[in-house]
Amino acid sequence: MSKRISRRRFLQASAGTGALLTSIPFVWSETLAKPSTSAADKINVAFIGVDGRGADNIKTFAKMPDVNIVGLCDVDSNKLGNRGGEFPKAKTYADFRKLLEQKDIDAVVVSIPDHQHAVAAMATMQLGKHLYCEKPLTHDIFEARTLTEAARKYNVATQMGNHGHASDGLRSQVEWIRAGVIGAVKEVHVWTNRPIWPQGMERPEGEDPVPSNLNWDLWLGTAPERPYKGQRTEKADRGRNQWYQPFVWRGWWDFGTGALGDMACHIMDPAYWALELGQPIAVEATSEGATAESGPHWSIIRYDFPARGEMPACRMTWYDGNKVPDVVREIQKSADEAAATQPNDAAKKAAREAKNPFKADGGLVFVGEKGTMLAPYQKTPQLVNPPANFSPPEKTIPRGKGEGNSHDYHVREFLEACKGGPAALSNFDYAGPLTETVLLGNLAVRTNKRVEWDAANMRSTNAPEANQYVKREYRKGWSL
Repeated sequence: MSKRISRRRFLQASAGTGALLTSIPFVWSETLAKPSTSAADKINVAFIGVDGRGADNIKTFAKMPDVNIVGLCDVDSNKLGNRGGEFPKAKTYADFRKLLEQKDIDAVVVSIPDHQHAVAAMATMQLGKHLYCEKPLTHDIFEARTLTEAARKYNVATQMGNHGHASDGLRSQVEWIRAGVIGAVKEVHVWTNRPIWPQGMERPEGEDPVPSNLNWDLWLGTAPERPYKGQRTEKADRGRNQWYQPFVWRGWWDFGTGALGDMACHIMDPAYWALELGQPIAVEATSEGATAESGPHWSIIRYDFPARGEMPACRMTWYDGNKVPDVVREIQKSADEAAATQPNDAAKKAAREAKNPFKADGGLVFVGEKGTMLAPYQKTPQLVNPPANFSPPEKTIPRGKGEGNSHDYHVREFLEACKGGPAALSNFDYAGPLTETVLLGNLAVRTNKRVEWDAANMRSTNAPEANQYVKREYRKGWSL
């Protein structure tokens, strides 16, 4: 199978026509062959971003028997060189637009900062290549809607990297809610320990020399121009002594989407799935420390969803920055009290874990008409005060086959979709709307207002100042 695409169409549709592109010699055939990906074929996979989540994704894809790693891309030449040494047959690139010229690629994995997801993802799909993109799917609501529509248009297999979606525990949570174990749900509480990086910051003054291994212009990509800053000179905040990268970019609005963007596509997922929440009609936030440049130290965000068929209206509340729901705080208190009576550290740990099913990084609490369900991330749900004769409902959602973890199963679903099998369960028809809902919370944080939401038109009906955050301006030379 082949797809014809002109050089002009690619340049317009991918990352841009600015000065950066004019300095790069693009040389390729008018016809780009897209190799067959039948059930018996190997799938040629390329990676945009090779460190952090990129490294985790490469590790998982590499152990799949039907994957060839044929391309690697990163703006950091040191990281690219190290990863390239592990896969000597893979071609390496600094610019993902050059990688996408490589004719033998079947699928692309995008694992770069949030502000670059959409342009890399769109260029990939326009070339007819299958796409696995890390969460959150995009930086902006408009971008999420655009990628959802593009995936349908270009008819490629897609999957967002919220890998807990494939875990047995999360799918059990969805089955319990769907089976009516706690009755109709009108209230959900979702919490995380993020941010674990600095937030509430102002832009640093001055400029540092750009390291020779880093292409800062490509790293900025769609974001507005700003000087490079490397190490902080003052005491590190939350153990992070860099200003932008690696990893601490999450706290800056120009690059990341804060604690909400980092974790909500994971932790909100079972509620969004089980309750078929769709788009909220309003969202409001209480937070502290947010600046025009950076996300808050903590936030509590309330999403209001209308009735859906026979399911009642529902409020979902998000907590981050060491804020937790009251029921979780009581569980933590009970676990600490139980641990305090134990004679040694091992016994204290066992007592605490027996009383508190939640890991430190978060989970959910579903409040239904017939009871309350605790849903630790990716773990088997638990009922508060379960009936004596309770037995779990039947499993109705497919599970991963063979040995592996949720990341393995999530990738496996994507690869089977690439070969013409069923759509992966976090494909963009699901992941796009989920991402829109998640990112809407940041509009409430940034405006400090209740945002009433017209989802069809992607605009606030009562807070027009929120609409500037739905679709941002890209730096010259970049376009969607």
